[in-house]
Amino acid sequence: MTTDTTGRTDTRSAGPADRPGGYDSVGRPTLLRLTLVELRKLADTRAGYWLLITIGLIAAIIVAVLLFTAPDPDQRFEYFFALSQIPVGVLLPILGILLVTTEFSQRTVLTTFALVPQRHRVVVAKLGAGVVAALISVLASLATAALGTVIAGLTGDGGSWSTDLSAFVGAAVFQTVNVLLGIAFGLLLQSTPLAIVLSLVLPIAWSMLGGMIERLRSAAEWLDTGLTTAALVEPPDPGHLDGGQWARLGVSVAVWVLLPLLAGLVRTVRREVS
Repeated sequence: MTTDTTGRTDTRSAGPADRPGGYDSVGRPTLLRLTLVELRKLADTRAGYWLLITIGLIAAIIVAVLLFTAPDPDQRFEYFFALSQIPVGVLLPILGILLVTTEFSQRTVLTTFALVPQRHRVVVAKLGAGVVAALISVLASLATAALGTVIAGLTGDGGSWSTDLSAFVGAAVFQTVNVLLGIAFGLLLQSTPLAIVLSLVLPIAWSMLGGMIERLRSAAEWLDTGLTTAALVEPPDPGHLDGGQWARLGVSVAVWVLLPLLAGLVRTVRREVS
């Protein structure tokens, strides 16, 4: 409220442009806030919501199957935790794809980029949300494996809790790579069915070719993510990688994750949104 030289009083409230600093004083949303928004989008959409529930159910089903079928010595925490990672890792790329492509299919990308014109910040927030979702899936597997170990101890001769930190680190890296692979394909292709099909078919096709063709086997050891990530989760020593295995994992991640991710980021920043 202001008073002019004639004594009249202006009862209009001051707008953002009238405040000290103008619109700049409002500030842009922080990266943490954007990441929380992307996590909210992931949980609020029907496909993302049911996919998250499916991931938890699959981890529980794997543990239940092992309780009924595995011999008592194998009914221990290490096996429950490690084997539940593999089917969950198949679904996490789809979760990453949905995190990106639903913005374009449901046209919410118009609102997102209008509120946050710096598109690279939105992409970084989606990457952060994907990593958080991957770590949550590891925690879900951890909880179901612990429950299975307790049941195995109560009903039989199993129930061993022996494991080490490398198993948890390996699982976290494994699931993070999987979800980032999905986000990279989603950004590059920006089409849900096309990204899902290619993210599943191309690695499998490459694995088959590497297994069948002698000349491709040495290249497959460096470029087949199925081979390079296996040591992260597979028993009996999940997460124990030597220097060569880490090098092969890095090369395969650079080819299948970083390259499509960078190309997808460029396409997202330059794309005309309509």
